[in-house]
Amino acid sequence: MSSSPITSLNALINKAASLNSKPKLAPLESVECYQAHENQAETERLSEGDNRYRLLGEKLASFLPATDYQQHALHYVLKGLGYLPDSMLEALVSYLGGPTSKQYLNANAHLRLIIAVNIRLKTPLQLSKMQELRQRFAADAVAMQDPKVWQQASSNKLSNLKLINKSSDAAVNWHDKTIANADDGDMTIRCYQAGVHSKTNHNLDETVMLFFHGGGFCIGDVDTHHEFCHRVCAQTGWAVVSVDYRLAPEHAAPAALQDAIKAYAWLAKNSQDLGASPSRIVLAGDSAGGGLSTLLAQQLTHPTEEAWSDLGIAGQHMYKLLKTLPRPLAQMPLYPVTDIETDYPSWELYGEGLLLDHADVAVFDAAFMQNSPLPREHVLISPMIGDNSKVCPTYIVASEFDVLRDEAFAYAEQLKAAEIAVETYAVLGAPHGFVHLMSVHSGLEQQTQYIINDFARFVDEIISSESLLVA
Repeated sequence: MSSSPITSLNALINKAASLNSKPKLAPLESVECYQAHENQAETERLSEGDNRYRLLGEKLASFLPATDYQQHALHYVLKGLGYLPDSMLEALVSYLGGPTSKQYLNANAHLRLIIAVNIRLKTPLQLSKMQELRQRFAADAVAMQDPKVWQQASSNKLSNLKLINKSSDAAVNWHDKTIANADDGDMTIRCYQAGVHSKTNHNLDETVMLFFHGGGFCIGDVDTHHEFCHRVCAQTGWAVVSVDYRLAPEHAAPAALQDAIKAYAWLAKNSQDLGASPSRIVLAGDSAGGGLSTLLAQQLTHPTEEAWSDLGIAGQHMYKLLKTLPRPLAQMPLYPVTDIETDYPSWELYGEGLLLDHADVAVFDAAFMQNSPLPREHVLISPMIGDNSKVCPTYIVASEFDVLRDEAFAYAEQLKAAEIAVETYAVLGAPHGFVHLMSVHSGLEQQTQYIINDFARFVDEIISSESLLVA
């Protein structure tokens, strides 16, 4: 997406209004309605006519700081679109040539419009312009996030705002730390804790999530996935550590996995500083980060000495480190990369016209592998090639409209065949990368909340089972 879509979206809304035979809307008033909607009772009292849009715009202006709007413009624009009448949303989707309800039965008009806008504004990926792509993706990802998650829980301003956290969520603080990556260079991690400035302990089970961001191993960072990590911490009370591992093509495979191992080793040693236990580390990641989670889970539970020997002395040192580390408690890969060789049915079904398409995968794959010392079909590249017979209990999340959907299910079946405790959850109507839409689309927000709570339930059952065994 473009990082400044407001003008073009206003033009589209006015076009939809004309197609729908409704009066033209004033600029921005129809889309910038987020803060007014926070007061649901007042919003429901507004009329359904044109006056509704005028009042919403006025209410927004009274609540919304200009700096917040500028930095998080996509959040307000895309969420605001959801408050338009269905007839206008359908008109916009049609005008943009977006998917119909028959094509994507489980995606409502708002989500199909978001997909259509992405298609219209998307530019082809080029390996030679990867740095530019990183910057654009980082700006757009933050611009879609709710500005509330960027307020530290210790902020004085925060304490005066009633709407910052839902009543069931814990307040969250975070800080960045610099640790060593696999080549002894600097690597940033972001550490989240809940309730650290209150007397309430929100992490009674001493659990900590180690999270790896997606982005084809080429883009993304701790900022692009800040909202999701913040939400996990707020909902569960767990500590969360997000890892800014090295990216391709500058650092080809398996550099990301090696950095992930070093981050895990750091967390195992320092987990108590976050109110957690080294025996209660859970792994998670989305897309490429989900694939990284599965590779790490595999190598932590059954490291492959021969595979690491292919990397020479450095690989042998990494193998020795793996042998010293505790096994993870569980993992939650979200729409993960698990098999880079096999073409599953979803590859053909959803490889065009969505947030991740065939061309994107080809560019990311080339960047990830072109300078790698390892072949494509290698244990440290594709998790389904290796031995997953001892992997930790796994909760797998798949997106319905995703080129990677079927390989997530194939990975689940492989673990089930090895009698690993596995649960799968498919988000109907969701495209690849849906966690980036969690605060701009109400349905995906509910789904994300459910996934986090259900994974917490999954982990709690593992802890309870282990406690019974000890007793």
